[in-house]
Amino acid sequence: MDTQTGEKKILWYSLAFMAFSTVWGFGNVINGFSEYGGLKAIVSWILIFAIYFVPYALMVGELGSAFKRAGGGVSSWIYETIGPRMAYYAGWTYWVVHMPYISQKPSGAVIAASWALFQDKRASDMNTTVLQLICLVIFLMAMYLAGKGVNLLKQLATLAGSAMFIMSMLFVVMMVAAPFITDASLLNIDWSLSTFLPTFDAKFFMGLSILVFAVGGCEKISPYVNKMRDPARDFSKGMIALAAMVAVTAILGTVALGMMFDSSHIPEDLMTNGAYYAFQKLGEYYHLGNFFVIVYALTNLVGQFSVMVLSIDAPLRMLLDSADHRFIPKKMFVKNANGAYTNGHRLVMAIVIVLIVVPAFGIKNVDVLVRWLVKVNSVCMPLRYLWVFVAYIALKRAGERFPAQYRFVKGRTLGILFGVWCFVFTAFACITGIYSEDTFQLVLNIVTPFVLVGLGFIMPMLAAREARRSD
Repeated sequence: MDTQTGEKKILWYSLAFMAFSTVWGFGNVINGFSEYGGLKAIVSWILIFAIYFVPYALMVGELGSAFKRAGGGVSSWIYETIGPRMAYYAGWTYWVVHMPYISQKPSGAVIAASWALFQDKRASDMNTTVLQLICLVIFLMAMYLAGKGVNLLKQLATLAGSAMFIMSMLFVVMMVAAPFITDASLLNIDWSLSTFLPTFDAKFFMGLSILVFAVGGCEKISPYVNKMRDPARDFSKGMIALAAMVAVTAILGTVALGMMFDSSHIPEDLMTNGAYYAFQKLGEYYHLGNFFVIVYALTNLVGQFSVMVLSIDAPLRMLLDSADHRFIPKKMFVKNANGAYTNGHRLVMAIVIVLIVVPAFGIKNVDVLVRWLVKVNSVCMPLRYLWVFVAYIALKRAGERFPAQYRFVKGRTLGILFGVWCFVFTAFACITGIYSEDTFQLVLNIVTPFVLVGLGFIMPMLAAREARRSD
């Protein structure tokens, strides 16, 4: 408790737990297991935590501490260190990369609903055109609710997120305990080095975007840095504890999956149905039937839909609430009676409809579609992390101009080197993640991020033309 303000201060372990629930999810373990050859994913996770996640999180802490009164997150940091135009581009990038993320949610909801109703993988056998038409209807429903400003969905999203987190932890604990307290027939794991050591080939590097996508987003915790009891000492302790918690969960989760699925013969539909297979098997081991899979599917269904609605509205508000009107046309700021940005929602709708409809023309298998959606998100979403590192480099170049209670590193040159390293690593992961053996998917992987980011250059031109007309 702060004796002067009466405000309760956050302890390092509290911050670690807060960050853990926002950064990590069970789907990351499934995607890593699928993409990196089962148990070989363990070494990949350890490497990504050590060389990327820890410095990334500690940089975020310094940025949050230096700009404790900046409410706009990354775009505010860029505004303070570089200027308003670059801050607009940072804000635009942060918003627009959510479009592929939103387009992924309806298919996740359909698959979850299928498992809740039928407890089998029949969604994988759907015609992709039919699936995407259903997804389109679900998305339009979400658009309608987002325009109404339904507060209940925020509570549902929080509740579903908490339930998903608890079930993910429950899965890890119950699977690790299964050999000791059940009569389940589990796979024997070969504990030799060859089982866990990945092959550092082209496929390894082309999958880095999946890992970067999984561990990113910790800039969301930056507002809490200066609310800690001792930021200079405790923030780094909290972030190292976070990295340790995520690493342990990733390792144990991967081992748990290795007890269920043969790493040499990973199911091709693991990204689509892996979590449901896992909870279904868990129910069998503990003689509870499909109890776990139904609960997980229902929780996931609510979560996918509510997060979709929130993702339509919340990032748009972050962009427009802190935007410089010189770079965005006035029409984008029009609100309806519920306080939703009407034309902003229309722009979201136009972009996401294209992202839902176009893939159905060239991807004719649901499992391939799900994998592509994960991949395109892993290419687009980390683009927003690039601005974090740009802001950090600019902060270190500014020297003592921006005082901070917490410093990741005190040296200016060393700080810039860390920022450059994380920037280059993220950019490399995004670029290599674009590759696909399928020409149609390759074209989509290239066009999607370039068009989405490129649209951001049009807005300032429209705003400038609007200003000239008003003059």
